[in-house]
Amino acid sequence: MKRLFFVLTLIGCCLWNVQAQSVSELKKRKENALKNLEVTSNLISETSKSKTLNINQLNILTAQIKEQQKLINTINSEVIAINKQMRKLRGEANTLQKQLDELKAEYARLMYHSYYKKNKYDDLLFILSADDFAQSYRRWRYMKQYAQYCEKKGVEIKDTKTALDAKLKEVEAMRLERLAALNAQKAEQSKLNKQKQKQNELINQLKKKEKELKAQLKKQQDLANKLNKQIEDKIAAETKKSSAGTKKGQSKGKTYALTKEEKLVSGNFEKNKGRLPWPVEKGVVVGSFGIQPHPVLKYVSVDNKGLYIQCPKGTKARAVFEGEVTQVFSIPGSNNAVIVKHGAYRTVYANLTKVDVKVGDKVKVKQNIGTVFTDRENDNKTELYFQVWKDKLLQNPELWLSR
Repeated sequence: MKRLFFVLTLIGCCLWNVQAQSVSELKKRKENALKNLEVTSNLISETSKSKTLNINQLNILTAQIKEQQKLINTINSEVIAINKQMRKLRGEANTLQKQLDELKAEYARLMYHSYYKKNKYDDLLFILSADDFAQSYRRWRYMKQYAQYCEKKGVEIKDTKTALDAKLKEVEAMRLERLAALNAQKAEQSKLNKQKQKQNELINQLKKKEKELKAQLKKQQDLANKLNKQIEDKIAAETKKSSAGTKKGQSKGKTYALTKEEKLVSGNFEKNKGRLPWPVEKGVVVGSFGIQPHPVLKYVSVDNKGLYIQCPKGTKARAVFEGEVTQVFSIPGSNNAVIVKHGAYRTVYANLTKVDVKVGDKVKVKQNIGTVFTDRENDNKTELYFQVWKDKLLQNPELWLSR
């Protein structure tokens, strides 16, 4: 019985740890969403000073809506997790209450037997009426053990009552936490509805500037194509050089395209997929990777070869992983770009106004790469263009960065 109780307790503890980790992870996600919302709120405050409506304002507002929805989804998950914990705690409290009731009933029977069924001479007569000394000693031991058993039950009642009170306090604390989460859920949903209304109003106003938006889009796409072509050419040249070195090495008996150190870095980079730090300390995605519909123009889409991250003025781009700087270059209209090699992988940091590294530098995780350019003619728009490559193949950066 004791062994079964121990196993059940161990299982309960394991389940509790899993749930606690789940709630802890949800709280972390909520904190991240709140930080991102703070960033978008500050960016919106900056753009609201401008009298001219533009896509940048809409992109930031859309990013804020996404973060708001993430926050609401996280709160919803938190409420579900709290409900599960409450059910578990109430179940444990009910179990303790049953144990307490059983102990009290058993203790009452013991006390009744001790004090009402027998007079004060019964114990002594029971011992003295034995046939011999050995039997008398055994009866004395029995009476002593009986008294100890009664005392033990009294202690068990006290301990169980203490455990029950503690469990009920946990239930009450969890109830208050659930109430706070539900209130937060309601408040954030109200904010989201207002943001969506504002988004629709902004879209309707921007639709009146269709010709201007198409001209802006063409200019932006031309610049993006030039930048992407140069990045692609430089990475292709690097991989070609590595391949040539491999073939040359093979003739001398060498078979590895990467050095041992590069292979280690490459493997570690791969292992950290979904856990890499963001290339800026504070920022929100305003342009996701891949083919995306234009936020205003119907039947128009853009093919993003990387991630567009908008951030506060003066933001520093930082390395997402240890590696070696292999390229530092510039393109008119797109400012400076840096390529960092991580074994078979490469990360690209573009739209930098000032570069803090040079070719050949070994960089560490979160080391500053350069300052993100701020466009004073476009609401102080500060936007980093970020890419991830594996050899000559583009990757979706959002799959590599921590969520």
